[in-house]
Amino acid sequence: MKAVAVVPGKPNSVHLADLPKPAVDEIPGGRGVLVKVLRVGVDGTDKEINAAEYGAPPAGFDFLTIGHEGFGQVEAVGSNVTEVQPGDYVVATVRRPGGSIYDLIGTNDMTTDDTYFERGINLRHGFLTEYYVDDAEFIVKVSRGLREVGVLLEPMTVVEKGIAQAYEIQRRLRVWRPRRAAVMGAGTIGLLATLVLRLRGLQVTTFGLSRKPYLNSDLIEAIGARYESTVDVPILDGARKYGPFDLIFEATGYSPVVFDCMQGLAKNGVLVLSSVTGGDRKVEVPADKINLEFVLGNKVMVGTVNANREYFELGVRDMAQAEAEYAGWLKRLLTHPVKGLENYRELFDKLTTAKGAIKVFCEVADLV
Repeated sequence: MKAVAVVPGKPNSVHLADLPKPAVDEIPGGRGVLVKVLRVGVDGTDKEINAAEYGAPPAGFDFLTIGHEGFGQVEAVGSNVTEVQPGDYVVATVRRPGGSIYDLIGTNDMTTDDTYFERGINLRHGFLTEYYVDDAEFIVKVSRGLREVGVLLEPMTVVEKGIAQAYEIQRRLRVWRPRRAAVMGAGTIGLLATLVLRLRGLQVTTFGLSRKPYLNSDLIEAIGARYESTVDVPILDGARKYGPFDLIFEATGYSPVVFDCMQGLAKNGVLVLSSVTGGDRKVEVPADKINLEFVLGNKVMVGTVNANREYFELGVRDMAQAEAEYAGWLKRLLTHPVKGLENYRELFDKLTTAKGAIKVFCEVADLV
């Protein structure tokens, strides 16, 4: 079967590879689930892996099948699988267990191991292929009513985890009831963060670079949030105008924004960082002021990466609620489809250069 793969460590090595079709009996204990891949989203992670910035192949292979935002339909199950059945729509989680205590209790996303296993990212093949097989433990059912937007579930989980962790941390306050939130960045993650915060009843101001109107600002305002361009309203001005913010979700990919966010946070507020940034950028910040306000204001900053099954299931529930409250909104994020694995070059071209792209994804097979 076909698979889109890279040779880790070799820049711009994306190519069409061949893999044998997997079978349910490859998973021990009758727990195998064979999934036909329908759609796979791509993002900056895939671009960075193709640029040889990170990633490693599974043992016994010199290539890595990429794609971690999978969506598919169950084709066959093992004798001891009760959670799903043939015909069900599903998404597989990305992280696989290591050896730390966090892995052993099912929170693979919190591993302290130096070596980690992620499908489509590191040491495990991903979903940009025709079929995959996995243990039912890592397969999450998606309702038929979400089949058109199910490919958004994996990025949705990044948001779900960050916001859930913020609320979990603030249980220490007993009566924390956030009212005002800010989202920094209006890309895919920023849009989904805006959605989740609106579903929880918060007043949300989302900051992006581009001036409105454009699709992203229209989407934000369609769900009752406020959009501001940082060209006109810098973040600290926005915090003075609309805040201070009880919760800030940062998703810009631009690290200096973090220090502005820290200054826009309310007392007892939480700043969630979701951007993964490399390089060695340096900025000058009012360190004493930030430190003083964090200490005296009981503020919190927390990073979020990857997600375990809990957040995938939470994402399914929130996507269903979004479809009920804002019908058709999620589908508008699916801006740039590419038909067929063989058109992988077009997939990467759109990921890199497509103007106005929110979610670029591969239509591996037809939805039924």
